[in-house]
Amino acid sequence: MRPSLRGERPVEIRDPVHGFIKVRGPELEIIDTPSFQRLRRIRQLACAFMAYPGANHTRFEHSVGTMYVAGLCAGVLVDKGYVDEDVAAELRLAALLHDVGHGPFSHVYEELLYEKRGLTHEDLGSRMIRGSELGDVLRKHGHSPRGMAALAIGRALGSRKYMNEVVAGTLSADIMDYLLRDSYYTGAGFGRVDIMRVIDSFEMVDGQLGIESDALHSFEALTVARYEMFKAVYFHKTARAGESMVLKAMAFADEALGLTDVGDLERYRRLDDEYVVNAILSLKEDEGEAAVKARKLIRDYLDRRLIKCVYEKMVLRREGFAESLLMKPSVRAEVAGEIAEVAKVDPDVIYVDVPTAPSVPFTSDRERLVELNVVSKGATGVKKTKLSLNDIPALAAISGFMDIIRVYTHQEYREAVEKAVTKVLGESGYTTKISV
Repeated sequence: MRPSLRGERPVEIRDPVHGFIKVRGPELEIIDTPSFQRLRRIRQLACAFMAYPGANHTRFEHSVGTMYVAGLCAGVLVDKGYVDEDVAAELRLAALLHDVGHGPFSHVYEELLYEKRGLTHEDLGSRMIRGSELGDVLRKHGHSPRGMAALAIGRALGSRKYMNEVVAGTLSADIMDYLLRDSYYTGAGFGRVDIMRVIDSFEMVDGQLGIESDALHSFEALTVARYEMFKAVYFHKTARAGESMVLKAMAFADEALGLTDVGDLERYRRLDDEYVVNAILSLKEDEGEAAVKARKLIRDYLDRRLIKCVYEKMVLRREGFAESLLMKPSVRAEVAGEIAEVAKVDPDVIYVDVPTAPSVPFTSDRERLVELNVVSKGATGVKKTKLSLNDIPALAAISGFMDIIRVYTHQEYREAVEKAVTKVLGESGYTTKISV
């Protein structure tokens, strides 16, 4: 039986996006753990501050904000009689924990982690919830660490599957918070959308989350805003320049520092932005050429001597994520090698960057568009339908995967590499005969 929190006075956190956020009981205890406090030292948008100086917010405030938005979502479902207060409390906790597994520089580290170990921040988050002091807090308050770990990464099973959509789905608190928060801190206006219109319309349809038809225009605005934020902020070429340098520096330093050796959770918990930067800067010349290269990259990154973009092409693909050839590290390495050969430079100074995201939400297997449950209420009764995002004209126009293929190099090689890229990639796209 879970301890009652009635009568317990909440602690208020002043948030610039949502105002006062009240936390109590297990939420407060989780926030106070070292595993959660670590999120204060991991920037939400990695290197976006290189382009947007205000983008210094962290995973900590995003996680607290996501908990708050999940509470708003749960409150609507409680008021409409779909769930009880216990479910609402679980949703808030799961949303609070959804990013606890992120590594240094957020998704930048995850690119290296996935390439080297086949792991994601969700995998590590699940481990931390089950195997650290976070699990102790959950058990103390009557929650299953294993069940909460699954829900926090949107993988709850059975009758709880609808809860995934609040934490990590198309209508998730995660998306709603990061759009508002990232817009606020970057100054980009695209993400300033009316999330309450969407939340207030929440309904349950055959055990799944849905919205009222009257709120479709607000959902459309939310999805278009996400698309615009990817173009303007998340895939900004200056931000990606910094991230590409940090990624390569971590790859060079991995053998010496064991950055992707994540078997020890206590050791992993020490990894944050500052730790990685300082660890790389402390590498000695006698630790090898890779260590020297890593240290120089980090020093240039800190001094904002960023690599320069010499090629850029945006591609909106209709096919699935797995078919993106340039997303394969081996293919990118071959492309970089061919460009380097033509330019007569070291392949290590060529950066082939292909940030990829679904322009509109796909299912978890990333192979088909999400279907939206829509409830229409009229004089003749209630009608429930499944609506493909392709049925919404503004979303159909952008449905697919948005790729921006860029090639970067250091300033001193810019002219030679730019000429080589034109020969290798051509004016309209990739034209060489790379084996895949």
